[in-house]
Amino acid sequence: MAARTLISVEEYLRTSYRPDCDYVDGEVLERNVGETDHSWLQTMVSAYLVARRAQWGITVLVEQRVQVTSTRFRVPDICVVQGPKPAEQVLTRPPFICIEVLSPEDRWPRIQQRIDDYLTMGVPYVWVLDPTSKTAYSATPKERTRQVTTGVLRTQNPSVDVPLGEIFT
Repeated sequence: MAARTLISVEEYLRTSYRPDCDYVDGEVLERNVGETDHSWLQTMVSAYLVARRAQWGITVLVEQRVQVTSTRFRVPDICVVQGPKPAEQVLTRPPFICIEVLSPEDRWPRIQQRIDDYLTMGVPYVWVLDPTSKTAYSATPKERTRQVTTGVLRTQNPSVDVPLGEIFT
């Protein structure tokens, strides 16, 4: 078994990764990105949300670092914050929604760890989208991860509705 190379939070924060990486308890973890299906769905969701940002009072951020604990940083594919663009360069307050787009290499246990990190931080809504099967999953602090069968991803306060047919094109 290969030895893990651990780095400090400070080193992680001053290093640029392309694409950006997660940081979990001293270890830099690569994210699965870079394929057309992933990129297209990320673009479609972002565009849908950005087009309605004034109506919903939200700001949409793509691949934004989020400090979920003192030793964990995640980079959701998309995150949504309430109100104007945050002044901080790395989010330390919970976003309103964290959205992950699956890649073929993603495995559910690893995705569930990301979901758990967001929920533990206090993120009220976590959405996971699968471009291959055109399915969506939602998790909240009160409701564990479940497949969305209504055809709409939905939040409350503010009410954000994203029809799956609009983004899975």
